[in-house]
Amino acid sequence: MAHVAEWKKQEVKDLAEMIKGHEVIGIVDLSDIPAKQLQKMRQNLREKAKIRMSRKTLISLALERVNKEKKNIETLNNIMEGQPAIIVSDMNPFKLFKILEKSKTPSPAKPGAIAPQDVIIPKGDTGFAPGPILGELQQLGIPAKIEKGKIVITEDHTILKAGDEITPKVAEILNRLDIQPLEVGIDLKAAYENETIYTSDILTIDEEKTIADIKRAFTQAFNLSINALIYTKETIPYIIQNAASKAFNLAYNAAILTPETAEPLLARAYAQMLSLAAEIAQSNEDALDQELLENISRKTKPPTKKEEEEEEEEEEEEEEEEEEAAAGLGALFG
Repeated sequence: MAHVAEWKKQEVKDLAEMIKGHEVIGIVDLSDIPAKQLQKMRQNLREKAKIRMSRKTLISLALERVNKEKKNIETLNNIMEGQPAIIVSDMNPFKLFKILEKSKTPSPAKPGAIAPQDVIIPKGDTGFAPGPILGELQQLGIPAKIEKGKIVITEDHTILKAGDEITPKVAEILNRLDIQPLEVGIDLKAAYENETIYTSDILTIDEEKTIADIKRAFTQAFNLSINALIYTKETIPYIIQNAASKAFNLAYNAAILTPETAEPLLARAYAQMLSLAAEIAQSNEDALDQELLENISRKTKPPTKKEEEEEEEEEEEEEEEEEEAAAGLGALFG
């Protein structure tokens, strides 16, 4: 039986204890991170997460050792690649992933590296004087020409698609153009929490789209609740307002007298009376008394400037009330 070095046993034990003591355990890839930059990243993460570098086999043994306490955690063994390390934290995996992604910095192109996203050479002046670089650009399919004594890219050109391998010639051109297509940082491959493994593709969230989806879902749920008369603290004011409006319209159209409908019903009856009186006056003015004729005359005259101003004020008040109601709905979305 081969002898196992004592330090390896202790390392597995320490890793296992570290894993047991935290809710979230992740596997990160530290490949190609300069030592100075990695040290700074670890310092910035000190209060949020801890990173421990170790041999892949020792990390694997530690994960297997704690699999009884943290079921399914040994699945992380299948995700280790590059220069793996353990990261532990008590913040949720999505927040941890976001922090690590934000800490990444642009890096120059390297031959053999894989482009993480499409790399576009933008249209414009390169700053280079005419020379051999013009032919090098054109050989790579980059639309370039000499213009006013400078080499100019005539239109945006996608030189690499996400997933393409960077060739030596492409790397040289990108570096000369000062385009940094790579990112250097702690790459969280997967995280474990409550028996669930979250891989990097799951942890990658488009925040703007997610917020828009939540707002749309809230609006749809809100409208459904109002139309289905489902009472919640958000919908009750609008359901009551809608019910009050329908009750008022019903009472008004059915000529049911209430404290709210009395005035508009009397106004409607008065308007109908004047309209009828005007019809009668056209055929027989003598059938109407003088007061009624004067009322008809005032009704048919154009409104005075003061009356117009009063009407405009009433319309403005109605608009303000509508805006306040809309603002109340907007407040529900923060």
